[in-house]
Amino acid sequence: MKFVIIVGPQAVGKMTVGQELEKVTGLQLFHNHLTIELVLPYFDYATKAGQRLVHLFREEIFREYAKSDKYGMIFTYVWAFNSEKDHAYVQDITKIFEEAGGEVFVVELEAELDARLERNRHEHRLAHKPSKRNIAWSENHLLESMEFMRLNSFVNEVPHKNYVRINNTNLSPEETAQKIKAAFNL
Repeated sequence: MKFVIIVGPQAVGKMTVGQELEKVTGLQLFHNHLTIELVLPYFDYATKAGQRLVHLFREEIFREYAKSDKYGMIFTYVWAFNSEKDHAYVQDITKIFEEAGGEVFVVELEAELDARLERNRHEHRLAHKPSKRNIAWSENHLLESMEFMRLNSFVNEVPHKNYVRINNTNLSPEETAQKIKAAFNL
C-alpha cells in the first residue's frame, strides 16, 4: 500500500496534479475537498461540527483503505506548517497507513502567488470545488491566510524520508506528476 500526500497552499495545484498522478500510477485520488463539499451544505467547515465531520469521514476512509488490497491512495491537504495541530494531523493520518504496512510519500508543492491567483479562477478547479466558486471570497481567503498560516515548509521540517518539494509555477500538472512518479518510483 502506498499513501502519497500532496501538500501546499491553496490553488497550488494539488488536486489537478493528483488527478494526473492518478492517471500515470494507478493510485486513487482522494482530494481534500471531497469531504469538505460533502459536509458544507449542513455545516460550515469553520465550525466545530463541520471540522469534526470532515475529519471523521476522512479518518474512516483512510482506515478502510489502508486495510484493503488496493495499490494506494493520493490525498491532498493544506498543511499549515506553523500549526502543531496540522503537524499532529499529518502524523496521525500517515501513521494509519504505516501501521498497516504501507509506505508514505510526501509531496510539497509551491508556486508563485500570481500563478496561484490565476489557478484559483480556473474552471477546472471551480468544477470540482463548488465552495470556491465565489471568486472574491476565495481569493480574499487565499490572501488573508498568508498573514497567519505558513503553507510551505522550512528546510528539513518535513519529517518523512520519502519527501520531495516541487516548485510547479512553470510546470504543467502532467510534468509535475511525472516528477513525482520518478522521484518515488511509483
